[in-house]
Amino acid sequence: MTTLISTNALQLDANHGLLFQDLSFTLSQGDRIGLVGHNGCGKSTLLGLLAGTREASAGLIHMARACRLQHVEQHLPPDMAELSLYQALQAALADAPEQQWRIDSLLEELGISGATAQLPVKSLSGGQHTRLLLARALLHEPNVLLLDEPSNHLDLPSLLWLEQFLARWRGAFILVSHDQRLLDNATRKTWVLRDRRLYSFDLPCGPALSALAEQDGANAARRSAEQKEIERIEASSHRLAIWGRTYDNEDLSRKAKTMQRRVERLKEEQTFVSAGAPWTLSLRGKAMAADQLLALEGLPVRPAPAAPVLYEVEHLVIRPGERVALLGANGSGKSSLLRQCWAALNSQAELAGMRSHPAASIGYYDQNLQQLAGNASLSDALYPFAAQAEEVAPRSDAARRQSLIAAGFPYSRHGQKVDTLSGGERARLLFLGLSLASYHLLLLDEPTNHLDMEGKQQLATALQGFAGGCLLVSHDRDLIEQACNRYWVVHEGRLEQWQDAESAYRRLGGDSLSGPASPASVAAGQASRSAPQAMPDGEEQLLARLYELEQLLAADLVRKPRHQKPASQQQWRAELDRLSRQLGLDA
Repeated sequence: MTTLISTNALQLDANHGLLFQDLSFTLSQGDRIGLVGHNGCGKSTLLGLLAGTREASAGLIHMARACRLQHVEQHLPPDMAELSLYQALQAALADAPEQQWRIDSLLEELGISGATAQLPVKSLSGGQHTRLLLARALLHEPNVLLLDEPSNHLDLPSLLWLEQFLARWRGAFILVSHDQRLLDNATRKTWVLRDRRLYSFDLPCGPALSALAEQDGANAARRSAEQKEIERIEASSHRLAIWGRTYDNEDLSRKAKTMQRRVERLKEEQTFVSAGAPWTLSLRGKAMAADQLLALEGLPVRPAPAAPVLYEVEHLVIRPGERVALLGANGSGKSSLLRQCWAALNSQAELAGMRSHPAASIGYYDQNLQQLAGNASLSDALYPFAAQAEEVAPRSDAARRQSLIAAGFPYSRHGQKVDTLSGGERARLLFLGLSLASYHLLLLDEPTNHLDMEGKQQLATALQGFAGGCLLVSHDRDLIEQACNRYWVVHEGRLEQWQDAESAYRRLGGDSLSGPASPASVAAGQASRSAPQAMPDGEEQLLARLYELEQLLAADLVRKPRHQKPASQQQWRAELDRLSRQLGLDA
């Protein structure tokens, strides 16, 4: 297979120390590689080295003559903001105006309408930005793409489109992402950048990380055995040295020195063991004996106070122990609902259509990370959260400093200002604050935007064991499926409740996001629809449908009259009568 890129002993020194060293690898024609690693390990930097936008401190990069490489970065150049999408594509071909005829056919291939092409770049959604960035790269007809976190800020339909695009792409690519589902579906090889080294596996992301974990376990066991041997030889060397001095025996002293040299050699050759993740995410919460923590009934949701209504929440509640996923396309009003609720809770103002339990403490994770005072030190930024804790201990300065150290912030950084932190570090600090406060209910708005893959898995585990309730806005399918037990979907100006993630995905038009749906999930999805469905075949299915209709009807009847759906009730009753006759239950 043709080698397109090869590197030898790459090394990069960053401001805070050595980022990586001795990286040697090859990229061949048709390779589909996922590049993963924790925040700050150097993934984007490595793509920059390959693209030629950065220089290595040492080592060599060789590009084959046949290599036509394009770097798809996370953000558009700032000077593109005022251009239309079409003009941004024209700018990409400024050096080859004779090729501009290709723009129209590429727009059609990428599913960009003519009307969208005339919109200013600054008004585009995250998914449209990703398509524009890809289009600018594809205009140069590359055979290698370097994709730097293209899934960031994408909604579920856009993620599905990206997966399908990568499946059709015939060239080679290196994909940096923290979305394991995307990596598993789109890649065949995995590179893990960790410990300043590159670990390579001919496996998709999930199996590769499992193989790396097994390798870590074997290395730890091997190092433990090696350490025992080193300690045994050191003890023998120490005894021989003492005897040599005591009895003035040069032979014993010489043997002791020989054994000590062997110890030094064994230490140099000792099996390397990873230091692991720089921090561990945890969330403390409090359970509450209550029927509901938050109730929304007749709540109009707006992106801003004077803006038009996006949709109205008819009647939904969050109870203790419920972890609700709020799904929908970008711009549908998911974050607007959380911001609206939080603004009322934070100001202690009444909001028509929203009720919270008077004794419930409710926390909020803002996706823009603006809750942390930018000019405060790390310890001081935690004080408002620690002050809400019932226990006295978390409020003390010593306790906050100890928590910071446990979260990967050494004592030397505690005086650092919040404004100077990276996005991942600010996210880490905010999660630490939420845990110190120990809330009954959490409103989490896109909490994975700044988390690496390990952080996402730790968040899923933390939410599974969270004692309170949670309303989560996210597009991360693994987090949604692992952490949540209820699903709300914003679609076509309505907020609907669904019983399982697969049905919610299909409602958003993403049938293949989770693979083929099982019969059980299809039935569960039908149970959640507010409109009547075609009658299924088979007595068991007929009985299941009968029960589902009774539940829908009962749930609608308990609502206030102005929120009930008389037309749907009439259709449900008619279908119940038909099913009863078919099953012989009308006698």
